[in-house]
Amino acid sequence: MVAILHNIRSLHNVGSIFRTADAAGVEKIYLCGITPTPLDKFGTVRQQVAKVSLGAEKSVPWERAASTSRVIDRLKKEGYKIFAVEQSKKSIPYHKATIPGNSRVALVVGHEVRGLSPAILKKADKILEIPMAGKKESLNVAVAFGIVVFHLLHA
Repeated sequence: MVAILHNIRSLHNVGSIFRTADAAGVEKIYLCGITPTPLDKFGTVRQQVAKVSLGAEKSVPWERAASTSRVIDRLKKEGYKIFAVEQSKKSIPYHKATIPGNSRVALVVGHEVRGLSPAILKKADKILEIPMAGKKESLNVAVAFGIVVFHLLHA
């Protein structure tokens, strides 16, 4: 499984996703759009990422990509199934998701406020959402990533 982070703004969320990805055995993280990388433009580790990731930015391979759409297209050609985490009319509860056969999965999460664009969702093979029972409409992106990635490991 690989992860695609689309326009995540928070360095803390990026660090948290790296730590969870390490724990889940994610092979690689694609940092797309405005998503910050663990290193700044001078190659120095961003302390806000490192503080939360606890070194996972060193153990999980990552790649910077300007275009989420191009990454998805490339991964689809490599045989990946694209699973997006977003609330949508086409989404299904995450706990009902299964991975067909021995398919490789790319899990896409998006911007903390705007989520994933319709164009990205259109490229997804499945759109997964976490049903909410409380008054809040959504969870923090790093928390949502953790819930879904661990479910998919056992799906």
